[in-house]
Amino acid sequence: MHVLIPAAGAGRRMGHDRNKLLLDLLGLPILAWTLKAAATANTVTWIGIICQPHDRPDFQAILDRLNLPLRIEFIHGGDTRQASVYNGLQNLPANATGVLIHDGARCLATPQLFDRCAAALASCDGFIAAVPVKDTIKRVDANGTVCETPDRDRLWAAQTPQGFTVDLLKACHEQGRREAWAVTDDAALFERAGKTVKIVEGEETNLKVTTPGRPGDRRVYFASTSDTDHHDASLKQLP
Repeated sequence: MHVLIPAAGAGRRMGHDRNKLLLDLLGLPILAWTLKAAATANTVTWIGIICQPHDRPDFQAILDRLNLPLRIEFIHGGDTRQASVYNGLQNLPANATGVLIHDGARCLATPQLFDRCAAALASCDGFIAAVPVKDTIKRVDANGTVCETPDRDRLWAAQTPQGFTVDLLKACHEQGRREAWAVTDDAALFERAGKTVKIVEGEETNLKVTTPGRPGDRRVYFASTSDTDHHDASLKQLP
């Protein structure tokens, strides 16, 4: 399976002026944890890191440190996530028929999740990893007044990986460029093109690092997944 990791963003929501994937998390950059999970999956054979040129030296240093046993390539990032994934699709190996797209900031995804997602492409053309919503959700109007309480039994919180048949996703991106669509993820692009998107159950711990949070919180999240293959024993030695 081929995996694209969009990593061309900045760290503004984290309160930093550098790529948030370079920030340290328990002794390794955030991107390192993401790469270790993907590379440890049984089904993943190739990874494309979509990034900006100024981040390449730091990302290369991460790869040199990890010495992962599969092919990893850098792909030039775009001005938006949508543009970055488009570039990534154009640079997939010629034999790629399916692709998983995974946010670099979701550093707690497990190898098992990647394998489940890869298997899902045998029975559908597009899917998202997601988990059932546990909180009660309120819809509000422009004045901040609650106007609806949706049935949470039918609500799922989207995660990544998101997986697609390569040819279909390329066609959706081309249509989006022609019609000037702006979407926040590839599933939304797939949906807008009239394609069906299925659900693969994700993981409650598959969180996205977008806000600073407290270091103690991050230690708790890592401890909750410390029995998975891609986490080092050093995680259990944290203060």
